[in-house]
Amino acid sequence: MTDRIPRIGRRDSSAALLREGYTFGAHRFLETGSDAFETRLMLRPAVIAYGTEAARLLYETDRMTRRRALPPTTLTLLQDFRSVELLDEQPHRHRKAMFLSLMTPAAVAELADLVEGEWRAGIDRWAGSRDVVLFDAVREVLCRAVCAWAGVPLHPDDVAIRTRQFAAMVEGAGSVGPRNLRGQVLRHRAERWAGEVVERVRAGELRVDEGRAARVVAEHRDEHGRLLDAETARVELLNVLRPTVAISRYVVFAALALLQHPVARSRVAEDDEYLRWFVQEVRRSAPFFPMVGGRVREEFDWRGRHFARGSWFLLDIYATNHDSRIWDEPAAFLPERFAGWDGGPYDFVPQGGGEFDAGHRCAGEWLTITLVERAVRLLTTAMAYDVPLQDLSVDLSRMPAAPASGVRLSGVRPAA
Repeated sequence: MTDRIPRIGRRDSSAALLREGYTFGAHRFLETGSDAFETRLMLRPAVIAYGTEAARLLYETDRMTRRRALPPTTLTLLQDFRSVELLDEQPHRHRKAMFLSLMTPAAVAELADLVEGEWRAGIDRWAGSRDVVLFDAVREVLCRAVCAWAGVPLHPDDVAIRTRQFAAMVEGAGSVGPRNLRGQVLRHRAERWAGEVVERVRAGELRVDEGRAARVVAEHRDEHGRLLDAETARVELLNVLRPTVAISRYVVFAALALLQHPVARSRVAEDDEYLRWFVQEVRRSAPFFPMVGGRVREEFDWRGRHFARGSWFLLDIYATNHDSRIWDEPAAFLPERFAGWDGGPYDFVPQGGGEFDAGHRCAGEWLTITLVERAVRLLTTAMAYDVPLQDLSVDLSRMPAAPASGVRLSGVRPAA
């Protein structure tokens, strides 16, 4: 590969990105013979890169900020302007510690148990239906479980509403037009609801146990000892709930992998170590979100190019997780590859890279792994089902991607 950063024409590439989705970067990396290229997105210069070196460049230091690093239409659905993701240095570390305090092993195990309870209760409901779309069903399971875990009251009549709102935020984030607009409308409704929860906790009208996310967020004080303002608090409460429901996407890709690789099905049911490898391989291979970005705070030079303050840098997550320099046979589904993986923070970046405590790596990554592991065990040991003929293809031009049918199951019943 070239050590320079080639430029791709003079035209804006926004339309091409929306048209090609996850393969946008790969096509141009191949065309240029480089692991980085410069283009224009939203009429602004941007450098897009992949691989360990690029991930280290984005995550290793405070050289870059996440402010203005995502299009506003994406940011407002996934994080919003007042979230921890847009903070830097000590303010970021202080707020990040709040989220990490919720991710203790005991808390993660409790949420996994709640998910299992909701899932097993769901099996009885699904057994009465002719067909069940797993993607939709798992979203509802996760919504019920995370609200209970967070201390957020959820009336039975509101389960479908909240599930739909959380799902719409994620579904609209990689698009423009009606899908994004729908996500924005439902996001505003969810924010009002989350704000009411925070206000009730602060007023003492809603009693929430110590350590629950609703109380932790409502009572959190910034690095100067100031209570979070109401708008920030409601944003951060949603940043606990919405990403948990978004784990349903990994669950449905895990279900697809079980169908496509039946030999793995018996192994994940019996072997804890293989189960972990399987889930990690699902996270590596599945198209979750395609890119993550940063804006330069401290200017530097890289690959013969000067990055001035404000320069836009994008890490291609999907390409990094399919980088043949890191992964042998990256297009193949091989859980065993994780038997020898050393856990490097810059070569496996499905939910971002770097260190958990100080950097911008997702605080819920271990929660994601645990919940997907539990879901795989439930799919293989707690229930039986048939898989009718359906379209299981994955359109990589759609962001975020998912199996076309959502994985439809029929004849759902408890396992013998």
